[in-house]
Amino acid sequence: MRRPVPRSVQLRLDVEDRVDHLPGQHYVVRLTAPDGYTAQRSYSVASAPGDPLVELFVERLPDGEVSTHLADVVEPGDQLEVRGPIGGWFVWDQVSPALLVAGGSGVVPFLSMLRTARALGRTDLLRIAVSARTREELPYADELEAAGALVVLTREARGIRPAGRLTAADLVPLIEPGQTAYVCGSGPFAEAAGQLLVELGVDPADVRVERFGPSGGPA
Repeated sequence: MRRPVPRSVQLRLDVEDRVDHLPGQHYVVRLTAPDGYTAQRSYSVASAPGDPLVELFVERLPDGEVSTHLADVVEPGDQLEVRGPIGGWFVWDQVSPALLVAGGSGVVPFLSMLRTARALGRTDLLRIAVSARTREELPYADELEAAGALVVLTREARGIRPAGRLTAADLVPLIEPGQTAYVCGSGPFAEAAGQLLVELGVDPADVRVERFGPSGGPA
């Protein structure tokens, strides 16, 4: 386990009788207290299917029952109850061009897609745009930048670009015919980015949106 950015933990799990996941799928982590109380949370997989371990990135939420335990309590060698891989709609087919638009820790499922594309020698199929508050808070920042991802920061300047939100002008050069657009982030970010793509002419049927948060889906 690692703590790659503030308020987070990266878990590498050795899953018994594992079935290889598809890029974009997630696992459910379930915790059970001594009194029988249970809490569970979904986390997108960051690793490629060929990785012998399942990599999950957990952002610690102040009131998150599961995320606080995973970030503050779990130690290397501990056993966790997990279920997966799960999901079929937010999955990249590994042969079609894709536009990946993420906000903050919404980059996690896209790391699985990127790593899969790299293993296949087809990184040319992916275009990536990422928005984060600061570079320090962006998970996998080095790997994303090395892959040529567009990184937009809302709370600090980046090079000659002042702090600001992801805009239509940012996305236009990344849009290509035949793409499926995947959007992942907080509810407000996912809604705004999805609407922006549609306004730029992307067919709504080609836009797949996944939201996360305290009561949302995979994170």
